Amino acid sequence: MSERKKMIAPSVLSADFGHLERDMEMINRSRADWFHLDVMDGVFVPNISFGFPVMRAMARVARKPLDVHLMIVQPEKFINEVKALGAHVMNVHQEACPHLHRVLQQIRQAGMFSGVTLNPATPLSTIEDVLEEADLVMLMSVNPGFGGQQFIDRTIDKTRRLREMIDRRNLPTLIEIDGGVNRHNADVLFQAGADILVAGNAVFSADDPVREIDIIKGETLA
Repeated sequence: MSERKKMIAPSVLSADFGHLERDMEMINRSRADWFHLDVMDGVFVPNISFGFPVMRAMARVARKPLDVHLMIVQPEKFINEVKALGAHVMNVHQEACPHLHRVLQQIRQAGMFSGVTLNPATPLSTIEDVLEEADLVMLMSVNPGFGGQQFIDRTIDKTRRLREMIDRRNLPTLIEIDGGVNRHNADVLFQAGADILVAGNAVFSADDPVREIDIIKGETLA
């Protein structure tokens, strides 16, 4: 099996919203792969982030694929709006979708990568019967709703088990990790089978964010 590409998706939620265009242009210049957009509704998670007017402004600046992570109830209501952004990935939570199989199919039919996210307490068994419908599975390595939380170490073993589940079925499904990712745990997550790491505070609070992205990707020495 060929070595998987190591991908980084900086979370724009950690950017300076007073200088959002500046921070997004930094990501455009960097070796980051995607923009990760965290949408929170104050219902599914205990916080509110931003909505479609802000995301449309982001999409006009972004020159890399948009990875839209909907931490909201009834995410299927917004498939067309997410598609209209030009999003590459639409990520929904297993816990928010009682009809998950249908939602993942609808996302694919709209021409986007179908992503399903699991909270830390949600077992992998809950997606066994829809894994073929998912282009991407994202594991939350913190409890969703706030940035800057400490990484949950059990995510590493969960990532290994998910990689085994995917490889056993010979699926192309990607694994994404979101929460508390930094230069100290990135390599072990890639080794465990992750393809994409979402990094927020680790990137935007760094003295040199562009170099920090390289370090997290393992493309330069710390």
